Amino acid sequence: MKFDERHLVQLAAVVQSGGVTEGAALLGLAQPAVSRTISMLEKRLGEPLFVRGKRPLQPTALGRALAEHGKAMLAASRKASETIESFRVGKSGVVRVGGTPFFMDALIAPMIAEFQTRHPDVRVDLTYGYFPDLRAALQADQIDLAICPIDILDEGSGMAFQQILPGRNVIACSVTHPLLLKRRPQPAHLLDYPWIAPPPGSPLMADLRGMLLSFGATEIKIRYSGGSLMSVVNYLKTSQALTIMPHSVVFALRNEKSITALPVTIPHPDRALGLLKRADAPRVPAIDQFARYIGTSFEDLKSLIKRHEQAVVWGM
Repeated sequence: MKFDERHLVQLAAVVQSGGVTEGAALLGLAQPAVSRTISMLEKRLGEPLFVRGKRPLQPTALGRALAEHGKAMLAASRKASETIESFRVGKSGVVRVGGTPFFMDALIAPMIAEFQTRHPDVRVDLTYGYFPDLRAALQADQIDLAICPIDILDEGSGMAFQQILPGRNVIACSVTHPLLLKRRPQPAHLLDYPWIAPPPGSPLMADLRGMLLSFGATEIKIRYSGGSLMSVVNYLKTSQALTIMPHSVVFALRNEKSITALPVTIPHPDRALGLLKRADAPRVPAIDQFARYIGTSFEDLKSLIKRHEQAVVWGM
C-alpha cells in the first residue's frame, strides 16, 4: 500500500503533540484538514490509529509505527528547510579561495579561522598561486575568489577587483641584524649581505631585482630561494640575510619578535592587494559573507599597519 508522505508527516505531528489541533498548529495547517487526513488513513487501513476515548490522544501500535516513519520525514523536511535558510544567509556552503602564498599564510589564514568561528558550517578550500594562475582558475570555475596583488586589469577582462590594501614593500631581516645598529644604512651596506629570493614567479622577485638595480648592484648574492614563508622567516632569524617582503606580512609577524623591517625606504610597487572574482559569477551568500569579512578585517588593519610603518620605516 502506497502512502502520501505528507499524510504520514501529519500523523507524526498529531502523535508528537498529543492532539489534532496541536498537530495542525505544529505544521501550520488547519485543524479540519488534519482531521480529514487521519480519518482517511484509518478508512484506507481498516484499522484505528488512535485509542478511542483517550485524551491526550494515544496511538495504537499501528499508529505509533506509521508515525515513526512520518517523524523521520518531518525531521528530514525540517533539516532541509534549515539547510536552505542557512545557505541563503551565508551560514553554510563552500568557499574556494586562492591566493599568493606569503599573504595567505601571514594574513588570510588567521582571518579564515576567525571567520569560521562565526560561520562554523562554511568550509574554505585554499589553493596557492599568482595572478596569471589565479585568473585562469577563476575563469575555469576552479576557485570562487582570489586574494592577490594586482597592478591593473585589462579592459574586457571579465574580472572585478576590490582593493583592500595598498602595495608597500620593505626589506626584512632578523631582529639582531647588524644593519639595525647603523643610524642610516646606505645602499652599499645592503649589498654586502646575502639575499633570500622570493618564490619563483612572484611579483616580489621582480621587485627585488628592480630595487637592487636602483642601488647600483650588478649581481645579486642569492643564498636561498624557493622557500615557504615559514622557511624564509626561520632562515632570516638565524642568519644575516636580507629579503624583500610586503610590509603587511612583516607587520603580521611582529608579535613573534624574530624578524623586522630594516629602516630603509624602497620603491613602492605599482600594485594593490585585493579581492578578485569573475564579474559574471553567480551570487553565493557564503562567498559574499567571506569576502565582506576579509574586506572589513583589512579596514580594521589599515590604520594599525600605517602606524607600524610610520614607526619603523624612514628614508635612507
